[in-house]
Amino acid sequence: MKAPASTATTGGAGGVATGSAPTRGLRGAAALFAALGVAAGAWGAHVPSVKVRYGLDELGVAGVLLAAAAGAVLALFVAGRLVERWGTRCCVQGAGLVLASGLAAVLHMPARPLLWALMLLVGASMSVFDVAVNAEGTALELLSGRKVMARLHALFSVGGMSGAGFVAAMFALGLAPALQLAVLALAVGVAVRFGAQRLHAQHLPQRAAAGTGRRMLWRGEVWLVGLLMLAAMVAEGALYDWSALYLSQELRQPAATAALGFAVFAGAMAVARLGADALRVRWPEGRLLAAGSALCALAMTAALLLRHPAAALAGFALAGVGLAAAVPILFTAATRIAGVPRASAIAAVSAIGYAGFMIGPPLIGALARVWSLGAALGVVVAASATLALFAPRIP
Repeated sequence: MKAPASTATTGGAGGVATGSAPTRGLRGAAALFAALGVAAGAWGAHVPSVKVRYGLDELGVAGVLLAAAAGAVLALFVAGRLVERWGTRCCVQGAGLVLASGLAAVLHMPARPLLWALMLLVGASMSVFDVAVNAEGTALELLSGRKVMARLHALFSVGGMSGAGFVAAMFALGLAPALQLAVLALAVGVAVRFGAQRLHAQHLPQRAAAGTGRRMLWRGEVWLVGLLMLAAMVAEGALYDWSALYLSQELRQPAATAALGFAVFAGAMAVARLGADALRVRWPEGRLLAAGSALCALAMTAALLLRHPAAALAGFALAGVGLAAAVPILFTAATRIAGVPRASAIAAVSAIGYAGFMIGPPLIGALARVWSLGAALGVVVAASATLALFAPRIP
């Protein structure tokens, strides 16, 4: 798509606009990352509503979550090719429409099989959306010469907290869950429309491929970055899901204190991401990733050994700071793998990394049944130490 001469010129592969277009594109990408975070936060906050609406037990809820996860993982095998063929603007508009519609409809399915089918579509739409906006973010870094990925991921975190916070406030006001989701779906749709119209180009710049074919996506560098992404997501997912329970179950803290476990981790990560791009300018990304991962490993080791609420909260906060730049750095590293198109590299790495969110929490739950939750959270230490050890090898 050719931009107006008064605002930009075109050039490079795919006719990518330069000049003021990266700034406009950054505004659009920021809105899209925030919209994805709002959708994720709203869905997470309304899992209990789904449980009540359909009369599900814990196994039934797990089935709904598994359907969403399966849709997300399966879509990653085609998301890269969709973005390369149709461009980020088209993909975020299509995936955003499905995502917003799914949120609005999730409490209106007449039967459970239709709910599972809907969740497959919602999970798939989130994956395509995720790959598209991350590909857009890395392209904006290339075009503008500025580090922006960590700030964009910070907006995802802020969006997630905002979506969950809106749900909590609306419940306090007595607003019906179905109406809440309708309002949130409308907000997500408006944000997607706003963001998509400001993306810098229809198609992303692509490097010349040093060979083509699917085999290029599964060579050593892709697996290295993908497995490091898996380690980062295992650590992040474990702390999101188990930090509050660790405080209440292992340290015998009241519910109000236990809730701070999630809050300090997520809040520290969001704040640290706002400043991580400045550090990416000053330090090599491999060294920064290694330092942050080592901080997470040391903080969690101290928190688990000291077994004190204050130590646990401090450890969770430092772990959030340490892991803040991991996912943005690894997505950017994936796009530097020679011969692999940018969107396809992000999709391939995501396909491996997303397994971390799927296997991490259940793995810790299984280990907690054998040993204790404190011992099981040693998985976070091991994953962070692995990141620190291999981070200098990223492209």
